[in-house]
Amino acid sequence: MPCSQFWLLILFAWVPTCLGKPSQVSGAEGDGHPDQTQAQALKKLLEVFGMEGPPQLPQHPKEPPQYMVDLYNAVAGDDGIIKNPDILMGNTVRSFLDKTHSVQMHLHFDLSNVAKNEKILSTEFHLFKLRPKLSDQINPSAPHFCQVDIFQVLDKEDMDSPVGKRHLCSRKLAVQGSGWEIIHITQAVREWTEDESSNQGLLVTVGEMNEDPLKKRTFCPVRFASGRDHHESKKPMLVVFTDDGRQGAILPSVPFSHPNMAEALPVPRGNGSRMARSAEAPMPCQRLPLLVDFEEIGWSSWIISPRGYNAFHCQGACSFPLGANMRPTTHATVQSIVHALKLRQDVQGPCCVPDQLYSISLLYFDEDANVVLKQYDNMVAGSCGCH
Repeated sequence: MPCSQFWLLILFAWVPTCLGKPSQVSGAEGDGHPDQTQAQALKKLLEVFGMEGPPQLPQHPKEPPQYMVDLYNAVAGDDGIIKNPDILMGNTVRSFLDKTHSVQMHLHFDLSNVAKNEKILSTEFHLFKLRPKLSDQINPSAPHFCQVDIFQVLDKEDMDSPVGKRHLCSRKLAVQGSGWEIIHITQAVREWTEDESSNQGLLVTVGEMNEDPLKKRTFCPVRFASGRDHHESKKPMLVVFTDDGRQGAILPSVPFSHPNMAEALPVPRGNGSRMARSAEAPMPCQRLPLLVDFEEIGWSSWIISPRGYNAFHCQGACSFPLGANMRPTTHATVQSIVHALKLRQDVQGPCCVPDQLYSISLLYFDEDANVVLKQYDNMVAGSCGCH
């Protein structure tokens, strides 16, 4: 699809059409050099997604955490259309990897990208438990369970003293086995986002069961992957669920088939006789495809999923008399009657517009290469009607 055609379709998505004729773009934003218009259009589209600009990432960004990919797949389909709105708390999920590469399990997560208007709903601290060393597996005197303690660091220069850290929680873990452990530390993260200077990280310690976590710990063979010595996929991670206060999703009140790209309705094309009939009877109000391809507009390097989506748009005439298939409101029906009887010269016929809108989710890298899952409301025309 030529780029100019893509931006024409973008304009169709946001400007309602009446009687099948698109509104004309006028004013400063519609005038000027094509490159300037394209830049303005990209800026407007970024504003729709709540972003000031595309993130500047390395040429080959790292793979996103599998947890975030799995979460996206549980929430949305391949086309981004939300299929299970009840999974997430809020409308934004942010993941942060530990970047300290500390020898100790002193971990730090940079939360500067969490906006001040975002309400922290829940926070998960993810640690990958490694398999015990072979010597610990065959040692008959080795303990079967260890106690893991999580601390909020208050003074990173004095973490060994009781006043340098605050105990958050304890967990009993079996020495054998491996896998992810998820620990909730919501209150600490709320404090960090309210006062960025208070964020001095987390400290993880391991010892024998029922030991005082504030005192020197006895060795216990439970080990966790760290950012220093282990693969990116096993790094400690903080997952923050937030709500930025935007309007909630408009969800379907009745079952519907997902309006994905595969189900896109073909744009009507006809021969001469069909064209002649269309001149006599305009195309009725209906939903038509509007494909948004992130690769085509140069965003595929930072948008992980979906690769694009079908926004659909509404086009066609709302001619009198309005049938039930036009899904008219009572007001639109009255307006069409007044227009048909020419009772008022300044009253136009009803417009063909979306009357159900659905949400999509995007999985993308932010400017610090953190992975974000965000829900955007009112992005897909689910059906069209005369209003």
